[in-house]
Amino acid sequence: MPALDDTLQQKLRVLETKRRRRVLKETGRMDGVRVRRSGRELVSFSCNDYLGLSHRPEVTRAAKAALDMYGAGAGASRLVTGNYPLYDKLEAALAKCRGTAAACVFGSGYLANIGTIPALVGAGDLIIADKFIHACMVDGARLSGATVMRFAHNNLAHCRMLLEANRPEHHHCLLLTETVFSMDGDRAPVSDLAALAKEFDGWLMVDGAHDFPSPIGRGWRIAPGEGGAISDALTSAPLPGGEGVIQMGTLSKAAGSYGGYVCGSEALVEYLKNAARSLIYSTGLPPATVAASLAALEIMADEPELVKKPLENARMFTSLLGMKEAQSAIVPLVLKENDKALAAANLLEERGFLVSAIRPPTVPEHTARLRFAFSALHTTEQIEAVAKIVKEQGWLES
Repeated sequence: MPALDDTLQQKLRVLETKRRRRVLKETGRMDGVRVRRSGRELVSFSCNDYLGLSHRPEVTRAAKAALDMYGAGAGASRLVTGNYPLYDKLEAALAKCRGTAAACVFGSGYLANIGTIPALVGAGDLIIADKFIHACMVDGARLSGATVMRFAHNNLAHCRMLLEANRPEHHHCLLLTETVFSMDGDRAPVSDLAALAKEFDGWLMVDGAHDFPSPIGRGWRIAPGEGGAISDALTSAPLPGGEGVIQMGTLSKAAGSYGGYVCGSEALVEYLKNAARSLIYSTGLPPATVAASLAALEIMADEPELVKKPLENARMFTSLLGMKEAQSAIVPLVLKENDKALAAANLLEERGFLVSAIRPPTVPEHTARLRFAFSALHTTEQIEAVAKIVKEQGWLES
């Protein structure tokens, strides 16, 4: 039998041949859009810190205060001694923010998905998922033991066909999608999927990692009785709430901190606290992280213009290049082959911009791309400069 290292080196050589080998690069984030890499300052179009809140003084002050009050770590899982007072405040804020009765905070978005999905369905049940759902939803579905089927991306007719053919044979049924797809930047027809789930006596779970609360009258400070639905901040389009809709999100992107959460009914949240293994068997988040998330939610509620800005910047970029109007803060530029995407990313870095090359298996074969993520802090000059390079290089013709 080959030695372990020999086997692994061979696997690495295969990845290198396919131009799929990844390397961790030290990156010092200076603020919402500036980073330092290899001794050079770059303007980043790769961060998911959409509002630049990770460096806001209000957020870092809150984190420091929590560090002094509660210490560096939670000390144990939430069900033991790790459920310090800040958790209740954050979950109450998230529930209001999403228009639900309750919320449950997990250690990360990944942990939220791989814990929630297997807690809801198992052997004898059915999962029907969009083809482009995130890897953590895929892993949660696999861990569940349920029968898993995939429908063509955002294709309601295909989803209906799978439901009609397979729903009667299974006990429970769960539909999975994202509100904003992380690699394509497009939006799911969530309301239509919720209607399908209801028609076929199923549930819908939406991964909202790349959206955030709407700035238009639905912030987490809403008074009781207002709203009652969730909104996609990037379009202000209402999404369905209520029983049978499970809303998952993260605190590591727009909120600029870390952690994941699930919002829904009180029964859902109480059940997850007893059944989601990734919650039960994980140490709680550091107090500074939870405090930072709370401060970020307050800013999002108080500064609606900031929350609107990432989409405005993305649409400035697509307008400059004559591309289809952006639906979110994420704009992909598909260059098809791995070599071409890597070369484009290297050229942009030489010109002072950090734009990640995304390759399979993160995206389908022959759809390697540059993924532009727009922040509220990007300037018009920065957006115009990077768009000019894209146009000069003829990448839109790929």
